[in-house]
Amino acid sequence: KRQWTVSTEVGTCPLLSVQPSRAQVDEKVQIVVMNLLPNQKVTLHSLHQSEDKDFWEAFGHYISDEYGTVTVAKDESLGGTYEGTEQMGLLWSMRPIPGSRPGLRLRKMNILTPIVIHISVYGGHLSQGFSQQTPLATSVTERWYVAPGVQRVNIRENGVRGTLFLPPGPGLYPGVLDLWGGGGGLVEYRSGLLASHGFASMALEYLGPEDLRTADVDVSYFEKAYQILQNHPKVQRDRMAMLGLSFGSAVTLSMAAYSKVIKPQCCVCISGSHVFPVDKSLFEVFEGMKKVQVNEENQVIHRNIILPIPSDPALKVDVGRIKCPLLLVNAGDDQNWASVESAEDMEMMMEKAGNRDLLTVLTYPGAGHLIEPPYSPHFRASNFILQGVKEKIVMLWGGQTKPHAYAQEDSWEKILAFLRKHLYFSSNFAVKAKL
Repeated sequence: KRQWTVSTEVGTCPLLSVQPSRAQVDEKVQIVVMNLLPNQKVTLHSLHQSEDKDFWEAFGHYISDEYGTVTVAKDESLGGTYEGTEQMGLLWSMRPIPGSRPGLRLRKMNILTPIVIHISVYGGHLSQGFSQQTPLATSVTERWYVAPGVQRVNIRENGVRGTLFLPPGPGLYPGVLDLWGGGGGLVEYRSGLLASHGFASMALEYLGPEDLRTADVDVSYFEKAYQILQNHPKVQRDRMAMLGLSFGSAVTLSMAAYSKVIKPQCCVCISGSHVFPVDKSLFEVFEGMKKVQVNEENQVIHRNIILPIPSDPALKVDVGRIKCPLLLVNAGDDQNWASVESAEDMEMMMEKAGNRDLLTVLTYPGAGHLIEPPYSPHFRASNFILQGVKEKIVMLWGGQTKPHAYAQEDSWEKILAFLRKHLYFSSNFAVKAKL
């Protein structure tokens, strides 16, 4: 007599768990699908609508285990926008959906609201047409740049424009002056995230708007900004740092080397260079950026502007004058700025000056110019407005998606550790607000 055993698992609804459902952008999420059939082919898909109303997606192909489970942190994606065991692949491999406008870059402008991402699981291995399919299960996760209790303060003082982010609690907190690059405008998300890790961080606007002309921005502007941050009642004035990306790195190096007002305890420079004519204004510097190369896709390659690295001291910041620890974070495939070559020259200059012991250099092969907080999507090229002429171009940043994602995750951990070491004097002392 034959007996049949009916599995209670067959026919049940798949369960999709995304935890935590609310997290900081630099926190990992655990994505697990249960109640599938054993060895079932499924596609995990992420979808986000940006503030500009563009849709971004990523997806990975999986096969459930003998228990009908897919655990993204342990299982391999066999195809999609990422492959291999990649816990955060559904975030860092995001790209605009087919048919989107060209040259997009995903950036959060209002960081007081979350990045909302829909995670779905579909039957079979799909690579397109997700909107026409019905998912087996869907979950929503929120990603925040600011932790609960972080304060956002508009700064409009002595002609200085910026936004200060203060960690929760009474303080005192170390201060970080945060400078972005030649794209201009006020970019807040990195400062908000720094405040979530216990640093009073001020995002400084120094390029872009009509009422803040590049021609009017000089050394005194950055010194006033530094003093505004330093004199805030919640900031520990003797524990200050500067952090710059791209053109902001050149400003950071220049201030650290020459300013009599700006005396930071440490500096971080991401994808930057010391090649910066110290006797010229920012306006004159941008006017001089004419030596550009265009590839076959009409993408602008800026890295050649400063190559070969000049030997004339008048064309470079004298980094031998810097008296504080300096961390350089560079991308091996930086097509926008010759940051790797610049770091090599800086190392030689500092060796000769006797302050090489202050320098730490991180170089990430295969990464591109825009090294941002962890799990941000990679953009090999994107639309860009050239300062001065206000011309819209497509800028080539460089990098490959997977090594770039690694660079963003690893460098962020090392940047935070560097800031804690030199501003808190103890790697265990930093206050981190928890979501």
